[in-house]
Amino acid sequence: QVRLVESGGGLVQAGGSLRLSCVASGSIFRLSAMDWHRQAPGKQRELVATITRGGNTYYADSVKGRFTISRDNAKNTVDLQMNSLKLEDTAIYYCRMNSNLGNEYWGQGTQVTVSS
Repeated sequence: QVRLVESGGGLVQAGGSLRLSCVASGSIFRLSAMDWHRQAPGKQRELVATITRGGNTYYADSVKGRFTISRDNAKNTVDLQMNSLKLEDTAIYYCRMNSNLGNEYWGQGTQVTVSS
């Protein structure tokens, strides 16, 4: 069974930075694509960034140039470095694993709050 645990959320002023981390249990991490999603109050959950098992990355237009996704297959971790944070980045951030067998797993989420 795969378990994902996010950490690193918190309260930060606009313009500041945070680094989120997600650690995965199990042995399929290196075979899986990993995503970060977020959900703001009253809004649908949206994809923020993806990193494939080969290391290719994708970013939503709203975070391009400010956020960086990275992975460490030796540690089973995927990180999201968030710079130049804006008020509209406030949300619960979720880590998701898309396994090579087509299964998906979600973490419990970590709150990011950006204040003015």
